[in-house]
Amino acid sequence: MLGVALSLAAAGRRVVVGSGDPSPTQPTPLGEGDPAGNIAYVGLGESPAIGASVLRKAGRIFWSWGRRTVAWLDAQPVKPACVVVYGGSAQYLLRLLPWCRRHGVPLVADVVEWYDPRQMTGGRFGPFNLSAQWALRRLYPRTDGVIAISRLLADHYSETGRPVVRVPPTLDVHGIEPGAGSGRADGAKLRLVYAGTPGKKDLLGNVIEGVEAVDPGGTQVELMVLGPSPDEVRSMLGGREIPRCVRAMGRVVQAEVAVYLASADFSVLLREPARFSNAGFPTKFVESMAHSTPVIANLTSDMALFLHHGEEGLVCSDWSASAFSDALREALALAPTQLAAMRNAARRQAERSFDYRGYSGALSEFLGRLQVGS
Repeated sequence: MLGVALSLAAAGRRVVVGSGDPSPTQPTPLGEGDPAGNIAYVGLGESPAIGASVLRKAGRIFWSWGRRTVAWLDAQPVKPACVVVYGGSAQYLLRLLPWCRRHGVPLVADVVEWYDPRQMTGGRFGPFNLSAQWALRRLYPRTDGVIAISRLLADHYSETGRPVVRVPPTLDVHGIEPGAGSGRADGAKLRLVYAGTPGKKDLLGNVIEGVEAVDPGGTQVELMVLGPSPDEVRSMLGGREIPRCVRAMGRVVQAEVAVYLASADFSVLLREPARFSNAGFPTKFVESMAHSTPVIANLTSDMALFLHHGEEGLVCSDWSASAFSDALREALALAPTQLAAMRNAARRQAERSFDYRGYSGALSEFLGRLQVGS
């Protein structure tokens, strides 16, 4: 979402980002992080209060979701030239669609996921999954255009006849200092990092098993796991103890994640190829390359466009622990000069493909097709 806002701001558009928080009540300049000075943010108060009961949360989501956003839009002295909704449930869209039609304002859906029932509370027939599927299948195609994060989603919504632009996760790559990695000087361990919340997408357990198979004693490899707690990591391993080659760091602040990424030789990612993993795009992949850290991963989503074996990282043949072990053995055999070349290639790919400035033109052309003014 921020990447799209930055791209639009760089193109000279004035952007107001509405969050679910209750404050600030008036649009406030984003300030640092917005070089163009065209982004403000405002709290629309849609999210349930911290500590609210399950019943109150459900009521907010399924009964009043979107009401505050529409009220805020109604209160503006000048109506927006365009409304972009990032994700959003069916209930939210059912309020925004009529408002935009009534006021002649184009509505654009920024679609970044195709949810799998296994990811949703209540499963296939639960209210959250039914709402998400209604939005994905019926309501997004009724918007005036779609910003799609992947080729799969772009192809899907192009078939509806709506204008579509594909934009992967983006950030300010040029504002990130390239990392140096460990350098592997003097026989230093190969340093790997996983940062994120695995959920049901990332097969972190397979990664750990793959590392353990190669270096159970942790004498050659160190895998730093950022996000999951030690108990959660043990759960991924069937309750057994965490191997010595793994350091489970738990939750760390974002600034520390950047430090760990920059000092790692590789980031790691395994995902089972499925519709939900191919429709989305892993932000952690983008962040790793922006820090000039190569990636060891199997290919899902559009990663094959950006990750080439032996260039920006190493490609696993599949998502199994044994396939990861094979790639890890190859990583251990790399000379420091080869690692340095991979770091440079990863950074160049990030600058070329994931910097928000590179999508300002495409998004401006897309809005022009919707006849959106500034």
